[in-house]
Amino acid sequence: YFAPIIGYTGKVQEDQIHNLNENWRASQNTASSESADEVEKYDLNDIVGRIGIEKSMELELQGEKGYTRMYVDNMGRPREIIEQQDAQAGNDIYLTIDRDLQIATYNLVEQQLAGIITKFLVNEDIDPATIKDGSKKPIPVKNAYYQLINNNVLDLSAFSAPEASQTEKNIYAKYSQSREQVLAQIRSELTDGSARKMVDLPEDMFAYMQYIYTLLSERQIIKTDKIDQESDTYKAWKDDSISLRDYLYDGIAESWIDTTKLKIESRYSDADSIYRTIVDYVLDDLQNDAAFTKKIFRYLVNNGTVSGKELCLALYDQNILAYDENEVRMLEAGGDEYAFQFIRKKISDIEITPAQLALDPCSASAVITDVHTGEVRALVTYPSYDNNKFSGTVDAEYYNKLNNDQSLPLFNNATQAQKAPGSTFKPIIAVAALEEGVIGLNDTVNCTGIYKEISPALRCWIYPGQHGPLDVVHGIQNSCNVFFSEMGHRLSMDENGNYSPELGIEKIRKYASLFGLDETSGIEIAEREPQMTTEKPEASSIGQGKNSYSNVQLSRYITAVANKGTVFKLSLLDKMTDSQGNLLEDFTPEVRSVIDVKDSTWNAVHTGMRRVISDGSARKIFSDLEVDIAGKTGTAEEIKNGHRINHAFFVSFAPYQNPEIAVTVNIPYGYSSSNAATAAKNIYRFYYGYTDLNYILNNSALNSSNVEIGD
Repeated sequence: YFAPIIGYTGKVQEDQIHNLNENWRASQNTASSESADEVEKYDLNDIVGRIGIEKSMELELQGEKGYTRMYVDNMGRPREIIEQQDAQAGNDIYLTIDRDLQIATYNLVEQQLAGIITKFLVNEDIDPATIKDGSKKPIPVKNAYYQLINNNVLDLSAFSAPEASQTEKNIYAKYSQSREQVLAQIRSELTDGSARKMVDLPEDMFAYMQYIYTLLSERQIIKTDKIDQESDTYKAWKDDSISLRDYLYDGIAESWIDTTKLKIESRYSDADSIYRTIVDYVLDDLQNDAAFTKKIFRYLVNNGTVSGKELCLALYDQNILAYDENEVRMLEAGGDEYAFQFIRKKISDIEITPAQLALDPCSASAVITDVHTGEVRALVTYPSYDNNKFSGTVDAEYYNKLNNDQSLPLFNNATQAQKAPGSTFKPIIAVAALEEGVIGLNDTVNCTGIYKEISPALRCWIYPGQHGPLDVVHGIQNSCNVFFSEMGHRLSMDENGNYSPELGIEKIRKYASLFGLDETSGIEIAEREPQMTTEKPEASSIGQGKNSYSNVQLSRYITAVANKGTVFKLSLLDKMTDSQGNLLEDFTPEVRSVIDVKDSTWNAVHTGMRRVISDGSARKIFSDLEVDIAGKTGTAEEIKNGHRINHAFFVSFAPYQNPEIAVTVNIPYGYSSSNAATAAKNIYRFYYGYTDLNYILNNSALNSSNVEIGD
C-alpha cells in the first residue's frame, strides 16, 4: 500500500556519493574551504534511500555513525581507548497519509478494475477491429488464459519438471510438438525460393516472421537506420507485399545487414552464404527464446490446442490458487463454458488479480487531498510491490520478476502516468471564458451536436443529438463539446475580431498555469513534468490537444477549484521528530499562489460541477451517495494499435456546501469515466464512515458501471 510513497533503501552507488556529500555539506553550512575528507558523511559502505520519501528525506533520516579510536599493539589487540562516540539514530518523518484511507482506496481501486474485466470478459472469439466503440470492447477469455502464461503467472519451466502434474505434462507435450512443427515451417518459409508474401501468410506465421525481423533489429543485425525508406523494397515490406526472405536478401545487397554480428569467417562470402548464416542464427536462437515460446503458446491457446480448462487446473498444480478438491473435480469434468465461468469468478473474487492478468485495464490511481491545507491523505497507485524485499539489499529474483511484469508494478501511476485530461479540463476553460469576458453568466451557446467553425468539425458526445442553448453552468453539467469548443474559439479572437489560434493557446496556457498545471504538484517524491497544450485551442478546450497531466497534478488543480483559488504545493510530509519523539519541524504545505477571480465565476463552476452529480449523466451513479459532492467526469480517447480506447477520469470534492477533501481517480483504458466515478463514490463512502475497512478488505469485485456518461 505504501511502497511507492515510502520507497526503499539500498547500498549507495559510487556515482551517488559525491552528490550526497555535497548536499549534506550544504545542509550543515560547512565552509567550502575545509577539506572533503574532514566533512564527508557518506562512503561506499552506507545504506541510503533509493526512491520515495526514503530518498527525498535521506539527510534527515540518516543517523550519525559511531566510532572508536584506540591504541592497539602489534597484534592488533586494543590497549587504550582514546575517543569514542556512540552511533545516533536519524530523525523520524511522519506522513500526512491516512493509513486506513490508503489501504481502503487501494483495495477499492483493485475491486473496480476486477469489476470492469469481469463485465467485459466473453467466452467467444472477437476481432477487436470490428469494435469501434472503446467503451464496449469485449475481452475474449482466451486473452485471459494466455496472460496466465504471458505475464508469468504460471511457471513454464514447471511444465517440464520431473514432478510436473499430468495436466502440466500434457500442456508441455502439446507445446513441444507444436514447437518442432513451427520451427520446421519457419525454416521452410525462410529457405523456399518461392516464399510467400507476408500478406499471404496465416496469422501465426505472419506473427513469427514479424518476431524474427524484430529480433534481428534488436540484435542490430538489421541496421534499421541504414534502410532506404524511399526504396520500393522497403515500401513493399511496410505494406506486407514481400516475403521476409526476399526482404533480407535485399538487405544483404543494400548493406543494411551487419555481417560482423554473424561471425562469418570469410569477409568475401556471397549473399547465399550470408543468408544461410542468418537463417541458422535465427533458428538456433529461437530454440531457447522465452518470448518466442510464449508466442507459440498464444496460438496454442487461440486454436484451443491448450485449453482454458488445462491452464486453470495448472493454477492449482502450481499453488497459485489454494487447492480446492471440489473445484478441481468440477473443472476436470466441465467444458469450455465451465472454465470461462471459473476464471471469471476467480477474477471477480480477486483470487486472480487484475495485475496478474495485465489486461487493459490493469492499472489505476487515486489521490485524496485536504483542500484547506494541501496535505495528501492518500496517494494510491495500482498495482504496487513489496518494498520489504528491497530493505538494505535487493532481492534480485523479485526485482527481475517486477521488471518483467506487464502490469508495471514499479511504475507510479499517480505521479508518472500522463494522459490527456479529457472533460475534467473544462472547468478551467469555464474560468478562462468568464474572466476573459468572452461569455457572460447568462449568455448561451447553441449546441447543434457538431461544431463547424473549424475543420475538421468537432462532434459533441451527444451527436447526432444536440443540447440546444447552454449557459456556463449547463455547459459544465452537460460536458458539452460544442459549448467548450466555442469558448476556445472565442478565446482565440483578438480585439479586432481576427481569429488567432496562437492567442487562444496563450490564454488556455495562462489559466492552466494559474491552477499549477505548468509544474509538478509539489509532493516530495519523483513526478513527471506536466505538458500544457501547444496547438488547436478548440480541441484543447475539451481536454484534448497536447494537454497531458498526471493524476496528482489534476488533484492539485481540483483542490484549488474546491477551495476557490488557493493553489498549494501538495505535500506528503506532516512533521519531523528526533529519535526520542521531540518535535523538530512541523511541515506545512506552501501556498504556491492564489487565483484572483470573481466569486461569481467560482460559484458558476461549483454549481456546474454539482449539477454533473445531481442532474447530469453521472446522477445515476451518485443518487444513493450519502454525502453531496461536486465533480467532473472525463474520458480521453486514444488510438492504440489502430483501435480506439478510452481512459477514464473523475475529479471531485466534498461536501459540496463546505468542501473538505478532493478525490481524483484515473483508470487508463478504463472504458468509461463512469468507472472512475464509481471508484470515487466508494472512496467517499469509506471516508465519511458509510463503509468500514473490514468490509472493503473482504469484498469482491465492484460492479462496472452501466451508466452512459456524456464526456
